[in-house]
Amino acid sequence: MAFKKNDKFSVLLSNISTNLKESVNFFTEYKLKNISDLKIFSEKMKELETKGDSYVHEVIKELNDTFITPIEREDILHLAMSMDDVLDGLEACAALFEMYSITQADEFMLKFVEAINGSVHEIDKAVELLSNKKLLKIREHAIKIKDYESKCDNVLRQSIKHLFLIEKDPIRIIQYKEIYETLEDIADYCQTVANTLETIIMKNA
Repeated sequence: MAFKKNDKFSVLLSNISTNLKESVNFFTEYKLKNISDLKIFSEKMKELETKGDSYVHEVIKELNDTFITPIEREDILHLAMSMDDVLDGLEACAALFEMYSITQADEFMLKFVEAINGSVHEIDKAVELLSNKKLLKIREHAIKIKDYESKCDNVLRQSIKHLFLIEKDPIRIIQYKEIYETLEDIADYCQTVANTLETIIMKNA
């Protein structure tokens, strides 16, 4: 079994992935110049995260109200929740920037964000393929997401090594380390989405 054209679950999953893509684009492109920008940045990410939550609640409601689903209901729920985890991570990271008054992303943060942005765009393409019942084509996007996650593992190691070499302020070390680890967590959440997509392929292709 697979999604029919304009199936309600297909539409809801697409809404989640589109909102996630818009969120990562905003996160990537927003220019932080001063402290007041941080509040705007954090509040906008919170707004997008809240919108994502409302889509997930709709998925749960529809799953409870629907007797037969196009693919296993656990897989629909897990895909929705794992995409939502990515957005939750982005929102949490924006909140850290505001909390610690960090207006300048360093080279490591930029590398993380570039990889996460790439991952989310692969997720969006994969969800579109799922809606169009092109299950086997999803795998190449899942592989790319995992490649991005692997890059983030390397960036995390480099970033923490560099941090302990150059930074003398222990407070700054704690702050930057937390942001690096939060960004790596987001990459891990993207990989969980890829794993969920692969499970769906395996069961339905």
